[in-house]
Amino acid sequence: MYFEDRVDAGRRLARRLLEAGYTGEDTVVVGLPRGGVPVAYEVASALGAPLDVCVVRKVGAPNYPELGLGAVAEGGVVFLDRKRMDEVDVTEDDLRGPIRQKTEEVEERVARFRQGAPPPRVEGQRILLVDDCIATGATVWAALQALRARKPGRIVLAVPVAQTLTLNALRPLVDDVVCPFSTLSLFSIGQWYLDFRQVPDEEVVDLLTLARSTFEQRRRASPPGSAHPGPPPR
Repeated sequence: MYFEDRVDAGRRLARRLLEAGYTGEDTVVVGLPRGGVPVAYEVASALGAPLDVCVVRKVGAPNYPELGLGAVAEGGVVFLDRKRMDEVDVTEDDLRGPIRQKTEEVEERVARFRQGAPPPRVEGQRILLVDDCIATGATVWAALQALRARKPGRIVLAVPVAQTLTLNALRPLVDDVVCPFSTLSLFSIGQWYLDFRQVPDEEVVDLLTLARSTFEQRRRASPPGSAHPGPPPR
């Protein structure tokens, strides 16, 4: 099964969430930049919910950055995969430099993506945490820790496709999981998407700005509990 692109994946995920009874009431959709934001935008549009991001950066091995050994999230959250670190003989001291670098990148991207706009209130709200795919799960672990610190009411992990064992390991950390497709043999995220081009920072900023504007227009035009219009054109 393939998704045409992240827009297609987001719309299919949104349909699954609606079928499961999820609505935009008391809900904040949170996308993981960069690839998770186009997916999250479609979900937020379909549910009529506000869209935000949780900025996370993968921490790679010192000599092999593509090998994820953990992640850093906004709010100073650091997650390290101790088991994988032991497997490749990497210590926490070896990762101090990469962690410091990724922490600086997180702070820069938070400022770039939000453009000075305050994040929506999540205390007591239901969070739909959305990514385009879950493989090792390191960035999701870090994001969940960062979001828990903001005292949400419930956290739902929503993703179009995920590695089955990783998804099972994440289930105890959230209140619900919505994932249309899971597979034991997730060798490459791109194998599930016909179009899996990189998402530029500018697109993330544009989608967040459009979602914020659209949500404010809906909020002013519709009383609480009323039906909301479909997603705006992209």
